[in-house]
Amino acid sequence: MRRTTTPCRSFASTHERRVDVPRIASLDNFTEEEQMLRDAVQRFATEVVGPKVREMDEQERMDPEIIQGLFDQGLMGIETSAEYGGAESSFTSAIIAIEELAKVDPSVSVMCDVHNTLVNTIFRKYGTKEQQAKFLPQLAESKLGSFCLSEPVSGSDAFALQTRAVKKGDHWIINGSKMWITNSWEAEIFLIFANVDPAKGYKGITCFIATRDMGIQIAKKEEKLGIRASSTCSLNFDDLKVPAENILGGEGQGYKVAIEILNEGRIGIAAQMLGLAQGAFDKAVPYTYTRQQFGQPIGTFQGMAFQIAQAAIDLESARLLTYNAARRKEEGKSFAKEAAMAKYWASVVAQKVSGQAIEWAGGVGFTRETGIEKYWRDSKIGAIYEGTSNIQLQTIAKFIQKEYS
Repeated sequence: MRRTTTPCRSFASTHERRVDVPRIASLDNFTEEEQMLRDAVQRFATEVVGPKVREMDEQERMDPEIIQGLFDQGLMGIETSAEYGGAESSFTSAIIAIEELAKVDPSVSVMCDVHNTLVNTIFRKYGTKEQQAKFLPQLAESKLGSFCLSEPVSGSDAFALQTRAVKKGDHWIINGSKMWITNSWEAEIFLIFANVDPAKGYKGITCFIATRDMGIQIAKKEEKLGIRASSTCSLNFDDLKVPAENILGGEGQGYKVAIEILNEGRIGIAAQMLGLAQGAFDKAVPYTYTRQQFGQPIGTFQGMAFQIAQAAIDLESARLLTYNAARRKEEGKSFAKEAAMAKYWASVVAQKVSGQAIEWAGGVGFTRETGIEKYWRDSKIGAIYEGTSNIQLQTIAKFIQKEYS
């Protein structure tokens, strides 16, 4: 009997073989520069940050040598152009640095995160040439930045802010207060959101550049459950005088600046939570294979082995969501939904895995000596800042409704 051959089905409009189409890379695919950065940050985090983590946590204070080390390593201007003293690297590079720092200390990670993904990015995207030339070199080389949006009455409802700015001659006079402001204890450069025309509602919100020497008052430094070395303060502005040329992004455009930039910032927080969860996992799992009970390592009992396996799956899913959002941002695609998904899920995984890590290590994990319990304390903030978990779910739900209704 003669055998007939069925031609292969083609999904193209032509049968010509295309040889110029590049293979689609996995999300584990990084450029040589990105991998070199990961290796360098791992070394810095392990050798420089690691020995200081417990002391900084207990003293609730960031060691100035760590801050200087971040500048010396080029980690405070990752996306900033070389013209302004930066590394001129990719957004994914910033996410890699945030993740690797968080594996050792989430406090150091969020300081680097806010400085890069919020402060630097606003200057790069919305700053005038003069503003960029003046402030980006300082932010890349020596001065910490702070993003000042939240207030006592405007948390999730950020645009209900009450801080006011009034034009007087060639200056703006700012009065009001801010709350929960990261990096503010050590920062030298502040981005302050204030309303210049309350009658216009959120369309009056404007972003101002201020420096510490203008008279910014640190009212209170919070004592927190976790990320204790990262400063979180309340700020007061009493007739703070800011030059007119220090408006960033245009008068009345502050709400657009904040919305767009927080979408990027959420990917940074996802990376922080991902690194935190991986750090707890890396500390606890080896212990389960050395600690023996009933004649075998505790990690080989099915109950614990399955928990470890599930945690590894959760970590991988958080990693894929985070890096997918980062790559979409780089490619110029929409990424707000993906950023919300990554931020939400990474914070869930961080709490779950860090909590389990304590249990896997038993009584030892509950002590401060191992540092595992710190990851769990640090994890809780992931469900709160840069948009609570409920806000992330609301954002995702709106995209789904728009797509299906």
